[in-house]
Amino acid sequence: MRLSLFTDYSLRVLMFAALKEARAFQLAEVTQAYGGISRHHLVKVVNYLAKLGYLETRRGRGGGISLAMQPEDIRIGMVVRRTEDSPAVVECFDAVHNTCPVNGSCRLKGTLSQAMNAFYETLDRHTLRDLVSGPEVIRMRSILLPAA
Repeated sequence: MRLSLFTDYSLRVLMFAALKEARAFQLAEVTQAYGGISRHHLVKVVNYLAKLGYLETRRGRGGGISLAMQPEDIRIGMVVRRTEDSPAVVECFDAVHNTCPVNGSCRLKGTLSQAMNAFYETLDRHTLRDLVSGPEVIRMRSILLPAA
């Protein structure tokens, strides 16, 4: 399975926000931290994550972006489900556009469905806190938040 760039960027923004803890940040900081991710893409990601309730955005003086939830309350599986625009791994998963002549007669759909369930079950066991804790957090902070 391959995740969309939108989901990848969503997870990166959430990780950045968790590392910043309660401090607000600007889009430019995320763009710089991750080596030049497009600001245009990040605007869409941040707006969507705010709409979902993961981020809080404030305009004006003293404004910025911050986590709207505790990192331990953000399940990675749910973030991926909510940011992936095409969960259909193969055509037979899409009832509207399916043209496969053996749909319902082969075992591929069931096998792939089991694999997808296992994928999401694994992601559901992890929170945003899990992604930004442990011994790696020091290195991650030094890379993404060098001035902190």
